[in-house]
Amino acid sequence: MKFNFKKTLGYGFVTIALVLTGLFAYMAYFLPNVDAAPYVEIDKTPERVQRGKYLANNVAVCMDCHSSRDWSRFSAPLAAGTLGKGGEYFGPEMGFPGKFYSRNLTPTNLGDWTDGEIFRAITTGVDRHGKALFPVMPYRNYAKLDKEDVYDIIAYLRSLPPIENEIPNSKADFPMSLLINTIPKNPQSSQRPNSFNKIAYGEYLVNAASCIECHTQVKNGELISELAFSGGREFSMPNGILRSANITPDKKTGIGNWDENFFVKRFKAYSHSDKLPKVGKDEFNTLMPWSMYAGMETKDLEAMYAFLRTLDPIESQIVLFSERKAVTGEFVK
Repeated sequence: MKFNFKKTLGYGFVTIALVLTGLFAYMAYFLPNVDAAPYVEIDKTPERVQRGKYLANNVAVCMDCHSSRDWSRFSAPLAAGTLGKGGEYFGPEMGFPGKFYSRNLTPTNLGDWTDGEIFRAITTGVDRHGKALFPVMPYRNYAKLDKEDVYDIIAYLRSLPPIENEIPNSKADFPMSLLINTIPKNPQSSQRPNSFNKIAYGEYLVNAASCIECHTQVKNGELISELAFSGGREFSMPNGILRSANITPDKKTGIGNWDENFFVKRFKAYSHSDKLPKVGKDEFNTLMPWSMYAGMETKDLEAMYAFLRTLDPIESQIVLFSERKAVTGEFVK
């Protein structure tokens, strides 16, 4: 029997094509695979709303991306009258695989969402229609939060004044348009540690603030775990490249020489957003929302410091700006 190489090769190509077609169809139509939105009705007590306000504005800083920021001032504090209106753009110019827009979190948009649907979106990255969200919102971190903290955030969102804001639909480029569906997972909710357990509580807050997301370099869109918290992640800015700082306890290149008091003061220096220095259009600014984190309670900042001190020190000398002209003034270290 004569072996027909061309025919066998052709069968091979057909088989590969069928497998790829099946894989693409599975990713496109059967994912994301997460549980249905839970049935939950959150009691919007003043205590829940107040706690949620604190978390959404000063810890998880949801409002950072879901409002407009005033880039004419250092650290771009939130612009008045834009709280929760969404519309912030994240595109290819900034290194993203597509064009993504933050959604409107005010009752104008979320008014017909159930509490369970909002909970699922925050903790799994799947919206009420079953569509996967690109993890500009660090829902993989929020997935680890105590359910009660997420409920508090939802209660706060329900309290926001409604703002009309027409926002374009986000669109991922291929192949991210398929890969995005593989990212959402069911939440792994935890219990918030007692604040007396300073290191465990600090670890919880560092996760809630998603510090690792900005302070870790990435490769092929994934964090490089062995470089966690050592800085160097690049962000494309209008006039150059911004890189995150090393926040491991390395004494040469990180925060190893910072004591607790200095760490807290570093944040509290930005408590008055109206006094932040002006930044010219040709000057570098920072993505770090200092004025929002400055509102954290002192004990919470102290707990975060305690946890960061437990990390392995990584020597990583970071050039913070590839600059034309750097921001100057007392707010820049």
